[in-house]
Amino acid sequence: MHLLAAISPHGFGHLAQSAAVLNALRARQPGLRLTLRTALSRAVLERRIDGPFELQVATDDFGMVQHNALEVDVEASAQRYAEFHRQWDERVEHVAGELRSAAPDLVLADIPYLTLAGASRAGLPSVAMCCLNWADIYRHYCADRPEAGRILEQIETAYRGADVFLRTAPSMPMVFLDNARDIGPIMASGRNRRSELDRAFNTGGEKFVLVAVGGIHLRLPVEQWPRIEGVRWLVQRDWQVEHPDAITIEDLNLPFADLVASCDLLITKPGYGSFTEAAANGIPVFYLPRPGWPESPYLEQWLRKNGSAESLSPEAWNSNSFRQAVLRSLQAGRHTPVSATGIDQAVDELEQRIAIDL
Repeated sequence: MHLLAAISPHGFGHLAQSAAVLNALRARQPGLRLTLRTALSRAVLERRIDGPFELQVATDDFGMVQHNALEVDVEASAQRYAEFHRQWDERVEHVAGELRSAAPDLVLADIPYLTLAGASRAGLPSVAMCCLNWADIYRHYCADRPEAGRILEQIETAYRGADVFLRTAPSMPMVFLDNARDIGPIMASGRNRRSELDRAFNTGGEKFVLVAVGGIHLRLPVEQWPRIEGVRWLVQRDWQVEHPDAITIEDLNLPFADLVASCDLLITKPGYGSFTEAAANGIPVFYLPRPGWPESPYLEQWLRKNGSAESLSPEAWNSNSFRQAVLRSLQAGRHTPVSATGIDQAVDELEQRIAIDL
């Protein structure tokens, strides 16, 4: 069995979603031959994907151009889409040729639409899987552009060309799709390794707050945050945080899902991977508002219903209200974990599609 999985490099959420399914599929099918097609680095992929894989370096989508993890550069995004679609048919034919050469039994895309268009051109079966799609995102920001109608038609046609689009909860509505199938949430539950952290840092009884805003750059001003007795902040090394209670994530040498499972509170931005992995581990979430991002309302509504979520504006981070919110959340503790029911549903679909086409 040979599966080619195309993964969007727009942040790390698409990788987290794909990895949960690919690792479960490999557990069922130990002989799986896996090819990953993405612009993400091998080092980043290896932190999430179990076992060997071949790598095709390709940029079959880019999402939106970002000023940072919270703000979209609309003008740069529109220009890049215009360029990306300028010779669309030639792009599709080129990708189709690469897919024919790879000769997978099935193509999975989360959610590069150029890969799906290439699979259709090459006559290969394909499955799209995601909580969003780039047609709706592009439409939200760029619908008034003169070239938008042509670009949207090409993107929508590519997504509708998949045999099925697995719409993972929580998701955007995606009303233009006629091939959608709703499935449950997809996320890694992680393993609580708190005892290892306490031994490594001599922190018995203290609370860990994980500060992680995904794969698109945004640095939070942790130095300005108050010292809270018994609380340690887990931050990434390249922020070079100078706070007496900060611990760098890389020093822990743990998979991200295990970090989430081992912490007491997650500070992040609205994103599928962070929100669902927090819910899977029963971890409360503080999040920065992501104004204008069309997926955010669906994520926020789902997490408030299925977990614990509180929005805090950037102005609140160094205030007494922030201290009180942290203490209140830590005192409340964990909530009932959410099950990742979408993983088995997605794997069942992939196995069925491969069996049909073999």
